[in-house]
Amino acid sequence: MSDPTAEILRRARTYPYEAPSGSYTWHHGHIRDFVPADRAGRSPVLAFGSNRAPERLHQKFAYLGDHRIPVEAARLTNFDVVYAAHITSYGAVPAMLQRAPGVTVEIAVTWLDDAQLTIMHDSEMSAANYVYARLDDVTLSLSGGGTADHAFCYVGTRGHLRSQGGGSIPLLAVRAEGRADAASATGEVLEMIRARVGDPRDPDAFILELVRDEGYRRGVSDLISRDAVPFDYPVTVLRR
Repeated sequence: MSDPTAEILRRARTYPYEAPSGSYTWHHGHIRDFVPADRAGRSPVLAFGSNRAPERLHQKFAYLGDHRIPVEAARLTNFDVVYAAHITSYGAVPAMLQRAPGVTVEIAVTWLDDAQLTIMHDSEMSAANYVYARLDDVTLSLSGGGTADHAFCYVGTRGHLRSQGGGSIPLLAVRAEGRADAASATGEVLEMIRARVGDPRDPDAFILELVRDEGYRRGVSDLISRDAVPFDYPVTVLRR
């Protein structure tokens, strides 16, 4: 029998979770080969945090039954994946995309049908920390072949978390070329936030409080977002 407390701590600290390095298709909890033809009729949505991980897709979509989601590896130029300035309901510091000239980051594209896109909208925008938007004039290289000059994604509304030195904090689990700022793991960032808010509890107790007390979690998010850096690229907001 699993330990519920250990699972809460694991989920908070190991964000954005393990994901295949290449393209794949999530099929009702199983990983299948990626088939480019499966993209037809679906919306391409950038996945740069946990949404590219089978574990998270299973949490969001398993109840639908026999559904497939093609997940295509991609590279996005002049952007990076950094920590956002808020805490999730499960105690993690989530990712957001941010403009980063000279950086090429390895992300994924989830190809979603209409039902899946509605579920993803509800998941990503329920707490008003993201909006669904279109980015134009970008360079997105798809592993299945070809490039795109626009992309759909969830844009962080609170901005990115600042490091102690004032820069961004890229996700260590997300590979990139050309980064100037040092990357960190989520567990390390949670400890940085605990020190910043001056919480005297031990690291485990701090995370458990974030998960169990919505008011405390909201207060921590408000504090760390006071000097956050807004998303620095023009977008067309499609849904809030």
